[in-house]
Amino acid sequence: MEKGGVYRGRSGRGTAGDGRRGGYRGGRGGGQQYRRRDQPDQQEWRSSGQSGGQGPPPYHDRPYGGGDGGGRGHSGGARGVNRGAWVPNRGRGPTGPPAAADHSPSLQRGSQSPPESVLGPVVSEMEKCKISQKLPSSSSSEENPNRTVPVKRPDKGGTLGTKMVRLRANHFLVKYDSERIIKHYDVDVKSEAPIKNGYPKRISKSDLSVIRNKLFTDNPAEFPMSFTAYDGEKNIFSAVPLPTGTFKVLVGEEGRHGSYIVSIKLVSEVKYCRLDDYLSGIISSIPRDTLQAMELAMKDNPNRNMIPVGRSFHPVETYPEDDLQCGIIASRGIQHSLKLTSQGLASCLDYSVLAFRKKMPVIGFLQEHIRGFNLSDFERFRRQVQIALRGLKVTVTHRTTKQKYVVAGLTRENTRHLSFTAEDPEGNVPARQVSVIAYFREKYQKEILYKDIPCLDLGKNNKKNYVPMEFCILFEGQVYPKEHLDRNAALKLKDKSLAQPAERERRICGMVQSTVGPCRGEVVSNFGIEVDMQMTSVVGRVLAPPELKLGAPNGKLVKIPVDRVKCQWNLVGKALVDGKPIQRWAVIDFSSAESDRFKLIPGKFIPKLIARCKNLGICMEEPLIYERATMNKFSNVDMLRELLEKINDRVYHIGKGRLQIVLCVMARKDPGYKYLKWISETRVGVITQCCLSTNANNVHDQYLANLALKINAKLGGSNVELIGRLPYFKDEKNVMFIGADVNHPGSKNTTSPSIAAVVATVNWPAANRYAARVRPQEHRKEKILHFGDMCLELVETYARLNKAKPDKIVVFRDGVSEGQFDMVLNEELVDMKRAFGTINYSPAITMIVAQKRHQTRLFQETQGEGSSTGNVSPGTVVDTTIVHPFEFDFYLCSHYGSLGTSKPTHYHVLWDENGINSDQLQKLIYDMCFTFARCTKPVSLVPPVYYADLVAYRGRLYYEAVIEGQSPVSVSSSLSSLASSSSSSSAASLDDRPCWDAVLCDCVPSDFGFGLAWICFRVLTFLWSIGESCLLDFRNTWVVSAFHEVSFVFCSSPCARF
Repeated sequence: MEKGGVYRGRSGRGTAGDGRRGGYRGGRGGGQQYRRRDQPDQQEWRSSGQSGGQGPPPYHDRPYGGGDGGGRGHSGGARGVNRGAWVPNRGRGPTGPPAAADHSPSLQRGSQSPPESVLGPVVSEMEKCKISQKLPSSSSSEENPNRTVPVKRPDKGGTLGTKMVRLRANHFLVKYDSERIIKHYDVDVKSEAPIKNGYPKRISKSDLSVIRNKLFTDNPAEFPMSFTAYDGEKNIFSAVPLPTGTFKVLVGEEGRHGSYIVSIKLVSEVKYCRLDDYLSGIISSIPRDTLQAMELAMKDNPNRNMIPVGRSFHPVETYPEDDLQCGIIASRGIQHSLKLTSQGLASCLDYSVLAFRKKMPVIGFLQEHIRGFNLSDFERFRRQVQIALRGLKVTVTHRTTKQKYVVAGLTRENTRHLSFTAEDPEGNVPARQVSVIAYFREKYQKEILYKDIPCLDLGKNNKKNYVPMEFCILFEGQVYPKEHLDRNAALKLKDKSLAQPAERERRICGMVQSTVGPCRGEVVSNFGIEVDMQMTSVVGRVLAPPELKLGAPNGKLVKIPVDRVKCQWNLVGKALVDGKPIQRWAVIDFSSAESDRFKLIPGKFIPKLIARCKNLGICMEEPLIYERATMNKFSNVDMLRELLEKINDRVYHIGKGRLQIVLCVMARKDPGYKYLKWISETRVGVITQCCLSTNANNVHDQYLANLALKINAKLGGSNVELIGRLPYFKDEKNVMFIGADVNHPGSKNTTSPSIAAVVATVNWPAANRYAARVRPQEHRKEKILHFGDMCLELVETYARLNKAKPDKIVVFRDGVSEGQFDMVLNEELVDMKRAFGTINYSPAITMIVAQKRHQTRLFQETQGEGSSTGNVSPGTVVDTTIVHPFEFDFYLCSHYGSLGTSKPTHYHVLWDENGINSDQLQKLIYDMCFTFARCTKPVSLVPPVYYADLVAYRGRLYYEAVIEGQSPVSVSSSLSSLASSSSSSSAASLDDRPCWDAVLCDCVPSDFGFGLAWICFRVLTFLWSIGESCLLDFRNTWVVSAFHEVSFVFCSSPCARF
């Protein structure tokens, strides 16, 4: 994930040599340099008064954020190249433009004129126990000339496809003055307030902006606001020279709200021509300071005129049709980023929808938000009011001020009985007790109407500040978590978010032309930036779907037709490739105590499920046990464990064998789902499949078929397979595909570890069965700390099952931004090579980043060329114009978009020792999207990454279940017993500690959506206890999925066959 505080825009992607980049007319090779002539020369601003008079230092590149995303890299070459020892690329990049010629299709547009986080105790303890030791960090791109950089595009782009389509992308060409030089200043703000407890006063980001604005408005001649862009923290970029030195700023009347010392120092000169040098291939490092300056300049206008929320901007105006009720409103905003593409610098804008609390009086909000709220019976609703208001920002109306306050809570006493001690700051009048009612009457001439309700406490730093609710208004732009919305509001928000392509395109074009948007404003103009108002035209290709096979009624495998429009296939009259017989299974009906509407009808559902499974080639017997239970068992871990163990034991004695699967029918979704999975998979060792009673009672054929697909995958069956081998690797003997992802805790969670997951295929050529490793690591750490060791364990699993190691490995990495490519290449890939080197193993490796968190959208230029929903067709690929200037990347929309506007996945190749070209890689990934175990259609993301994401989420569920599901006593007891049994030998490794047999099934947020194939999961132990918390140790955890019959040895226990 990208970190805050530095430039976070994404570098563009594209092919080399397009020649239509900002700064040149006529492309490469003698093009006429573009200079802006539409503005008079700007007067030089000379510093005066308190200026330090410091001149600019020589220009130097300043790395911002992560490593560089560009530069010279391995070009692919012949197959098998660089398969020996690990040797990073050297040098600073090519000395001239990229060699590739213009390869954009003829349908493209013509040339354009350019114009520090604090670790929680859990994470600290993890480091002590060496679960997540840090690897040596690579130097930054500028400090380490021997770093590895992403590979170049091996060709001019792909040519395969059933047809070519004309598309529009939400990229808008940015023109700029190549000779423009922007000054970069460092800003340091310190409060003159006395230091307390040895720490200086912390200044919030909003206060920093107020201080900067005050300095500039008080001195407009020396600090022209319209010529500067501020990031709200440490950086100011200016189109004119600014005074340097120290300045005193008083906020409020005579400094009533604080006195501050502002230090301004010139850091460097930012030259736009560096963008031209990078786009031409003259330099290899992305000029991030230049991009940061331009992006801040473009954000200045929406920052002033819209509501900034993270990376998006939302209008101040609200509309009745966007009301979600309960004091919540849907806000339609924009997301903006700058991208370096083969056509030049481009502004990428997309449509964004968030739920906001309305800007309204606090009392009015409570009346809308809390059902049945009544001021005359306030005490009845006190707890709900506390939950609804705590932490929200409000402004006050009893005096003129723009200051925002944070609600700390409610006063214990009602306003009528509330008083405080008034003190004279000068000490002339003795302290006295004053009632809040009298104070507001005398000080502000305000009569309080609601005296029998509490006041809001708006104080901070243990200081009290009591303000009656009637004088408080909710501040605009406060996001309301969508998971807290009621069902109707959530559906309405989802409907607005999933705008159809035509509607989204219309809104995006309106944003570009808006006077309050990022493409307009004085600062943009004064920075020499101009944005083309037309979307970028691009030509895409539609790849042909692969040929698939299913089973026939006679038991043979047959080729099945794939729908050419939606790329789906039908299971009617077909059987699965390998349906596993189900002889020992049970049903737990958690809906038995519910009303008739939510109660399962077992006599209707179970026979229909058995019949549908038999039609699909799954021989399913009658369940051995049907157990009635209630939903309240989900809130009690001990009751769940006792229930599952009882059923497991009964089936073992009745069925003379191990229980294969338990079907859990739930009346509704429940937070206790995580407890069910944790207990069944790490304590009892049984596979579970959950479903909702309402869906089960409908017994729709499609629903039953989907349920059967999940069950068969969990039991090791194979649902559908490709007829031929995957492209490019058709003649290879052993190939492995790896997926890697990191699951991070929520934004408000500051202590929980991140969960890293790495999965890999363990069968070839089908490549549809996976093994996995899951490990905890530092809080919100995106780098996978033991990536090499995890990959090595997966290779050893592959070798154990196939009697040979893979000769070629393709790694798909998810969840990283362009600024983190350097980390993936120079830390994770290096660690992988290191681990392989310990066993003298050197396969050919290709490493690819798969990105879904981007703003690029594709729209049909001609209606009717794509799907009936207006989206582009499945298999649409774009690898020209809007991609990187010379690195190897492309956009692929592999799925059918039935709702909203399809978002393509962006694939960026960082390293390639297999020599794969564009056509081969695009077809390989597209075909793999048809192998996801639980769909009868291609998925939007390559399956290894999809599975890695699901496994990481399952690890998160386990951690939450451990923390929430056990009392401190039981946790300490478990840990004590584990510690005593593992401390018998001081030299014992983690593998020598006790473990639980477990089965990990369904690595998904819930069984009601997507899922992962059947998985066996070994959990080693709880590792430690810190106070009342503990952490699950996944260090040597391993997962093997979807095998026919495989023997596993769990520690010293006998082999268990599934």
